[in-house]
Amino acid sequence: MFATLLGPLPRPPLGEDVGAPELLEAAIRAQEAAGLEPITDGGFGVGTTPVERWKATAEFTDRAVKAVLEGPYTVGRRAEADGADDAAFVAADALNAELRALAAAGCMIVEIHEPAATTIGADERGRARFREAHRRLLAGVDGLHLSLAITGGNADAAGIETLLAAPYASLAVDLIAGPDNWRLVAATPGDRGIVCGALSAEPGSDDAPEVLLWAAAYAASTGGRGPVRVGLATASSLAGLTWEAATAKMRRLGEAARLADLPPDELRRSIDPRAVDIRSAALGRVDPRVPSRPRRSPR
Repeated sequence: MFATLLGPLPRPPLGEDVGAPELLEAAIRAQEAAGLEPITDGGFGVGTTPVERWKATAEFTDRAVKAVLEGPYTVGRRAEADGADDAAFVAADALNAELRALAAAGCMIVEIHEPAATTIGADERGRARFREAHRRLLAGVDGLHLSLAITGGNADAAGIETLLAAPYASLAVDLIAGPDNWRLVAATPGDRGIVCGALSAEPGSDDAPEVLLWAAAYAASTGGRGPVRVGLATASSLAGLTWEAATAKMRRLGEAARLADLPPDELRRSIDPRAVDIRSAALGRVDPRVPSRPRRSPR
């Protein structure tokens, strides 16, 4: 099981005179130390284009690096608020070219971040515009694992047929600010991956690994998906935290992913058994099964 970020990091505690490459490297090293992969630039990308930012990040690590792009619907909503018409479609066509360039450069994973999907709800016009924008965005794009990421609230009212109208390989959802997004997880076809944004970005939150492991196990159980198609992530941006708090949360995330790969018996010894034992979880306490009594030999 893998663990990754959904959103940027706070500024690393380096001097004000350090350059952008140093900030980027610090963000990467922190993710590596926590056991995260795929790596992101943490919001400290170096370069003016997605390809340049992805290449700059990939040069600092031998781990998989994902590019993160703001989605066309979110770009369009912001532009349309200023009076622009069909901005989502214009953005989709432009981003389509960026995706093709990333694939040609050797990038394998791209996350399309669509926080504005939480505003669609039952608006049929919004649903139609989202579907069309994402079909345009992914049209003719090959060789990439494309993940749709939704953070900041619930998007379940838009419907999975809207959100996954385009052929995304995986769906990443914020399960803290948007607990109803579990409905999207359950509705997502089993051949698509799920990235559980289950680690809170709030300071002082309960970051126990049991919570993350339960989320991953439930996502794996939906649609016959299995654990190989499930990952763990922060629910949203960690940029509002101190660097120390953000790195502690990343370590928690990486540790949960490591625990998820343990054999069942070893996992039970490492965490609260109720997180992996359905009977104990239902009772609210650990309830070891009583060994059955040996049968008496017939006389």
